[in-house]
Amino acid sequence: MGGTTDLIQALKKELKAARMTYADLGRALGMAESSVKRMFAKGDMSLSKVDAVCRALQIDFADLARQVADHQVLLLELTREQEAMVVADKKLLLVAICVLSQWTGEQITQAYRLTDAEVVAALAKLDRIGLIELRPHNRYRLKLAKAFRWRPHGPVMEYFRDKALIDYFSGGFDGANEGLLLVHGSISHAVAPAFIERMQRVAQDFAQQHLADQKMPEAQRTGYTMLLAMRGWEFRAFTTLRR
Repeated sequence: MGGTTDLIQALKKELKAARMTYADLGRALGMAESSVKRMFAKGDMSLSKVDAVCRALQIDFADLARQVADHQVLLLELTREQEAMVVADKKLLLVAICVLSQWTGEQITQAYRLTDAEVVAALAKLDRIGLIELRPHNRYRLKLAKAFRWRPHGPVMEYFRDKALIDYFSGGFDGANEGLLLVHGSISHAVAPAFIERMQRVAQDFAQQHLADQKMPEAQRTGYTMLLAMRGWEFRAFTTLRR
């Protein structure tokens, strides 16, 4: 369900609270009552129209958006169908990855060969998919929890396993501020979850630092990709030698 649909439901409640009819709202908007009813029924009201309805109801759009956000359950993961839609279009996947890092549309067009129209279209599609809630002036709000992750065996991770892992690990990890650690050992089942939790905290720290450093000049920032992983595994060539 897209973010605009949630806003429309909230507007219906505000309309009822204000004791206004569709006819009253139509007069305020310069529209016929039947057109107002159809606009609410379709559930795909444009954001500019949502803003106009807010003005007619004398409510602040930002307050309405916060009200909707407070009642929304943030997603820990997408469905396979949602992920398949994201990964089906390379440009859409790129914008989705940028959105997870909370880039603005301007930052995306400055960094990549995408037009403003392409970025706006991608944001609108991500809104329909349910990844973000698109707001006026092409601002957006992530509808994902801090602990969000792509499905371990879903379309997005399958894409990166097929297309990106070899590219990522082909580097020497010997550049400035780069490193690769490979550690193997046997630990108890009781403490293993604690290491996963630490990894999640490191990932969140990295994401928060990314947001904090967006105010710095671009020349003082470098794009890094941190990959954290832990699984019960032994190299297959070694497993064959086990007794």
